[in-house]
Amino acid sequence: MPSRTPRRLRRTAALLTALATCAALAACSSAEPSASSPAATSAAPSTSSTSSASSAQGGSASGASGSTGTDEPDRQAPTEVSIPSIGIRSALMELGLNTDGTVEVPPPDKGMTVGWYTGGSVPGAPGPAVLIGHNDTRFGRAVFHDLKNIRKGAEVLVRDGAGKTLRFTVTGKEAVSKKAFPTEKVYGATKGSTLRLITCDGEFDSRGHTVDNLIVYGALA
Repeated sequence: MPSRTPRRLRRTAALLTALATCAALAACSSAEPSASSPAATSAAPSTSSTSSASSAQGGSASGASGSTGTDEPDRQAPTEVSIPSIGIRSALMELGLNTDGTVEVPPPDKGMTVGWYTGGSVPGAPGPAVLIGHNDTRFGRAVFHDLKNIRKGAEVLVRDGAGKTLRFTVTGKEAVSKKAFPTEKVYGATKGSTLRLITCDGEFDSRGHTVDNLIVYGALA
């Protein structure tokens, strides 16, 4: 038990350092999303390039290389997320780090698939579990396109490989500038099991990238 806390603290510190430059999910979506594309039931920070979007999202992950699964061997990786109130349901793909040390996001052609960042917590374990999805990609609307409509108190259901479903309750949401991403608030250590859903939001800049991120906060019910 004594060795467990230091290891978790070291990992948390490394994660925050790693995510410091990823604060903005920069390359989030094409400037001209297709209006005729299928409605999104899952979405991630839209991006035309996985690495550039990842740098916008969570920080350069130079030190974040392990998930809390190492400390919680009984916790299985999440396989599915659903938000009944807004009609979102998606399998979960695992996201790690790009070669430049930034956090991955789902590739543009997987716009309807949400990703779980394995450098964060496993849902159900202490700490924040981070799920990333596109709002739009060059292929059209994506999985988190309607995430902006989620309300406080809504349920977010996360299913793991053993078939167990965890129920998280939305505690709040905020739109933030990518230039002022609240890294510690999103990725910092929490006593209980918490959830963060991240996607792109706001207007497009001159390069066709959205200028904000939408962050939804949840806690295990």
